[in-house]
Amino acid sequence: MDKAGPVKTRADGRILEVVLDRPKANAIDQSTSQELGRVFANFRDDPDLRVAILTGGGDRFFCAGWDLNAAADGESATTDFGVGGFGGLQELSDFNKPVIAAVNGIACGGGFELMICADIIVASDSATFALPEINAGTLADAATIKLPKMIPHHIAMELLFTGRWIDAAEAAQWGLVNEVVKPEQLLPCAREIAQLLAEGPPLVFAAIKEVVRKTQNMDFQEALDLVNSQSLPAVRTLYNSEDMHEGAKAFSEKRLPVWKGR
Repeated sequence: MDKAGPVKTRADGRILEVVLDRPKANAIDQSTSQELGRVFANFRDDPDLRVAILTGGGDRFFCAGWDLNAAADGESATTDFGVGGFGGLQELSDFNKPVIAAVNGIACGGGFELMICADIIVASDSATFALPEINAGTLADAATIKLPKMIPHHIAMELLFTGRWIDAAEAAQWGLVNEVVKPEQLLPCAREIAQLLAEGPPLVFAAIKEVVRKTQNMDFQEALDLVNSQSLPAVRTLYNSEDMHEGAKAFSEKRLPVWKGR
């Protein structure tokens, strides 16, 4: 890994691996959140990096969420958690690159919310998931906004209301995770997906993420009109790019395209 401390990083070609490694539970305090934000903002802005993998250090925790010891020492929901908000991802602006979460263990509370910021989620079959904030008399704010849009509404409401734990098999059943694998297969699986994406058209991925983000609360025609207006920066860049011309040219010449990201 190229970076020490609670947030370790390693670049492998166009892929950035990010490991949240803060024993015992990979819980996030203010400084860790701020560092995650810096890491993902740098990833967003680096033209040489195309895909990120986020995982937890060790084999027991992906992330246990907010560090309650830090909360006891005075951190609150209004604390400055950095450029991307808590965990560095959920409020990061103009973030148009794919992220894969490789969930190696417990993902609960803010760790669950960090996980669902990813675009693709691969889980170890030993991973477990919960939103236990209800038991502490508080709100899982990001999950309350996002989860009912991601999985069946009534299942999301049950998880939010009860705080009950689910295993990886149930998470897959509800479409919360893409794939469940043995622990030793977790990172190889995530890296295989990352490599596939790293070889893909980065401008199209950026446009997909921008369209999904900007249109999620619009009706279909309003959303389509917005996309067709080319007022979305990533969409406009794509439609006026060399890569779009290259895709059509490669298809007509019956060869693989060479994506340049411009």
